[in-house]
Amino acid sequence: MDIAVKAKGLSKHYGPVVALAPLNLEVYKGEILGYLGPNGAGKTTTIRLLLGLINPTAGSAEIFGINTQTDKVEAHKRLAYVPGESIFWPALTGAETLHLLGKVHGQVDVKYQKELIKRFQFDPAKKVRTYSKGNRQKINIIAALSTHAELLIMDEPTSGLDPIMEQAFKQSVLEAKANGQTIFLSSHILEEVEALCDRLAILRAGKLVELGTLAEMRHLSAVSVEATFDNTPPNVSHIQGVSDLRITGHQLACQVRGQIEPLFKELVAAHPKTLLSREPSLEELFLSLYGDEDVTIQAAKR
Repeated sequence: MDIAVKAKGLSKHYGPVVALAPLNLEVYKGEILGYLGPNGAGKTTTIRLLLGLINPTAGSAEIFGINTQTDKVEAHKRLAYVPGESIFWPALTGAETLHLLGKVHGQVDVKYQKELIKRFQFDPAKKVRTYSKGNRQKINIIAALSTHAELLIMDEPTSGLDPIMEQAFKQSVLEAKANGQTIFLSSHILEEVEALCDRLAILRAGKLVELGTLAEMRHLSAVSVEATFDNTPPNVSHIQGVSDLRITGHQLACQVRGQIEPLFKELVAAHPKTLLSREPSLEELFLSLYGDEDVTIQAAKR
């Protein structure tokens, strides 16, 4: 596969503090990569390094083969960036701001920009000083998407948006993917990531701890199994991988890690009335990684 983003041994230290341990990561052209982790895990540091906004302690970052430290201008011609927050010119209107941002980037699909303005219910005639946080964020999103940049780097892009606008964002990102664009998406909204991303990269304390598709990460957490019976459910506690077994009346619930077939064979032999298994959600995967740590912001779902 062609590579859109490549980090090789990329790291950043602030004195004794390791903001990002050596990172080796490849993002393929045309994919949506979800970049996840708690606050302070190193997500924004990674993005700043990819954009060439800060210098690495070691290693390198490339965008479409262009080194982002030695050739920032060429790299930025190929990408558009959506920060979580921006400070715009308060006296300009939304339309003037979008025009200026388009000039800075160098390319804008005006027709598509108008479509995005309508989709995001954005009023471009108002002064920036009058906009809410959500409307200022719409400027970032519309400006980036209307460039049709080959790479979109997004750091908490839906910050401040309401649920309806989050749906508009999802639609727009999927359009970008269908157009062959690559999306590097850092988000705290797990539902958003689960719905959009082809692969996930999970950081913990500045280190990449997991990388793969959501299906490949299911091993991080147990499958939930529930069953009901006409009589007393079988005791399946002896089966390898079974945990958190709860039998209440004619109902059975448990968790299972590893092979699920031995459990199902025993349950089916007892003739269940209903049998339900559910794979872990992305939120549950996070909890399995971080345990009792504070991950409430990552688990916040609309």
